[in-house]
Amino acid sequence: MAESTRLVDVVQERIDRFLDDRRPALRGIADDLSPFAGFSSDLLRGGKRFRALFCYWGWQSVAGRDAGFDPLGTTVDQRSLDAVMTASVGLEFFHAAALVHDDIMDNSDTRRGRPAAHRRFEALHREGGWLGSASGFGTSAALLMGDLLLAWSDEQISEALDALESRGAALAARREFNRMRTEVTVGQYLDILEENAWRSVPDVDLLPRAQRVIVYKSAKYSVEAPLTIGAAMAGGSESELESLRRFGLPLGIAYQLRDDLLGVFGVPEVTGKPAGDDLREGKRTVLVATARRALPPSSVRLLDELLGDPDLDDDQIGVLQATLRESGAVEAVEQSITDQVERAVTALDGADLAPSARAQLTRLADTVTKRTY
Repeated sequence: MAESTRLVDVVQERIDRFLDDRRPALRGIADDLSPFAGFSSDLLRGGKRFRALFCYWGWQSVAGRDAGFDPLGTTVDQRSLDAVMTASVGLEFFHAAALVHDDIMDNSDTRRGRPAAHRRFEALHREGGWLGSASGFGTSAALLMGDLLLAWSDEQISEALDALESRGAALAARREFNRMRTEVTVGQYLDILEENAWRSVPDVDLLPRAQRVIVYKSAKYSVEAPLTIGAAMAGGSESELESLRRFGLPLGIAYQLRDDLLGVFGVPEVTGKPAGDDLREGKRTVLVATARRALPPSSVRLLDELLGDPDLDDDQIGVLQATLRESGAVEAVEQSITDQVERAVTALDGADLAPSARAQLTRLADTVTKRTY
């Protein structure tokens, strides 16, 4: 995994350099804009860089098939390598933007062990003794910060694709990126829709609707899309991209299922968020939908009554956690994670991709789904 470790370091260096380059422009407009760069820098210092890793290994899945390919030597196409690194950083900025907007929608207080962006802007308002609502200012400012991160993401993606020698590869990668942006945006809407409309939905439909949220809000944009963007940048054929999709989608589903478990049972030291945060936010996840199918009516009523109460105390969180465990839903989700990872890894067997990339993707399949509580 030395190459992946080095990649993570390079991505961080490029993130820092990009933000350092943007600070003078922000200061040139007004000193008051310094929080945009500072808060962005703090947010982009956390995370596992999975999207950058999948973009790079998607690229190497195709580029690495060339005879004598050596990413550490001089045989690699440095122009193409530099472009995919720029795109990888752009995907990390896109992810940061999504986190900022997601925290606003979920009314989350923390992200990666720090106050969420809207809470940080809210604190600026209070500390400055400014007029109006601190909460309203925090939300509005964080929305704009998220929009700025999206603009910076597109700036880097455009730079990366413009640097490619093949216009066909650039257009194919742009199509993958555009599709990803549409899918994750509507996936976010489907997520908040489930939180608000679930009572009007027949019980039998709750689980498939929760599974639909996983696919479009997270699975495709966390794993599948970065892989295909990278592969397209290397000039990958449709069959090569399809091989990566068959790997990426089930792995992305497993990744989000693990995240859902962490959102209920994870400890703050691991997740960077308060214990049971998804329960207070009322997330209608596959875990919850699976539990509702197995629980007796009295327990379902208790679950529905407590889920989504932002003032849940530790005892009530404990009750909900115990209810979910006793339903058998945790074991069912764990089994689903195992099944999806197996499906993903099996898809790599015999795939016409670079052997070095197949080996690294197999390792990543384990890494992204074995995060503990």
